Amino acid sequence: MTRIPPLDPHVAARKGFREAADRTRRFWTSVSVEPGEGGWRVLLDGRAPKTPAGAALILPTEAAAQLVAGEWAAQGEYLDPATMPATRLAATAIDRVSQARAETAEEIARYAGSDLLCYFADAPASLVARQTGAWLPWLDWAERALGVRLNRAEGIAHLAQPPESLARVRDLALDLDDFALTGLATAVGLFGSAILALAVQRGALSGTEAHDLARIDEAFQEAQWGIDAEAAARTAARLAEAALLDRWFRALAV
Repeated sequence: MTRIPPLDPHVAARKGFREAADRTRRFWTSVSVEPGEGGWRVLLDGRAPKTPAGAALILPTEAAAQLVAGEWAAQGEYLDPATMPATRLAATAIDRVSQARAETAEEIARYAGSDLLCYFADAPASLVARQTGAWLPWLDWAERALGVRLNRAEGIAHLAQPPESLARVRDLALDLDDFALTGLATAVGLFGSAILALAVQRGALSGTEAHDLARIDEAFQEAQWGIDAEAAARTAARLAEAALLDRWFRALAV
């Protein structure tokens, strides 16, 4: 699955987001949220920023607006969009996913067709045991709680999944609003698993727990061969993204 592309890291915000060749200096002092038409607005010195497409940046819950507002409040002398993942999710939901809901849900369903949790190693036995103990309960949960039955495979050869299960994943995705659907699509790409993404969206798993489940193979290899600084930094970044997605779903559910 191709993850929903992030906003351009050079997108800045003065009278909303705009393309900027130079770094944008912070131009606001106070950040607040207030109810408005259709939801909750983030205000910078009383003025509302806009998305890259020029739409109003309106969140469906006060908690989600506070999450976004916290990113604006935390900016230093210069705006750093890389430190604003919730703002990026909100803008993506408004500008992109709202216009491509069916396509986004279909892509999530296609990803379930090769879900990480279905592909168990055939060796060594210690890794197989670790995967079995960690992943089988969530395959069982998916069938019991979601009505999604996925078949287990060994090795990397593709195994077709029941069409009715993939259709069910698509329908579950379409049941979500634009903001939760955006989070789900992002989580699927991060974890490599529609099941883990749905578990986090529904509060059955934390983002951190799903991150750890998704990298069992990687952690096993690290235990055997060690880890370098670049890999450690990559893992830390993905863990931070998983934690942010957890906060995003919880804020939307309030």
